[in-house]
Amino acid sequence: MNKTELIGEIAENAGITKAKAKLVLDTLLKRITESLKNHESVQLMGFGTFKIKPRKARNARNPKTGEPMKIPACDVPTLSFGKFLKNELKGSQSVEKKTRSVAPVGKKQKTAAK
Repeated sequence: MNKTELIGEIAENAGITKAKAKLVLDTLLKRITESLKNHESVQLMGFGTFKIKPRKARNARNPKTGEPMKIPACDVPTLSFGKFLKNELKGSQSVEKKTRSVAPVGKKQKTAAK
């Protein structure tokens, strides 16, 4: 889903025009961005929490040249997903994925004799 599709869904579900739905979504995103710029967390109950986390300066290598370089410290936006969203996603997994069996590491799996 892209932003245009999301605006269409908001407009349809709320019974408003797409222009008003776009304004609502843009306002929401702008306000989240402003809060993060001010190092304020934004918590949307059930969905998740947006936060800013500091990242330390570190050394790295330029992948093209292999030349060492210093990456400065910076602030990074993060999103921690809420319980409701996690549970909704768990419920959408297929039964096959949930009951998949894996042989323990270091032990051979027995095969049926023919």
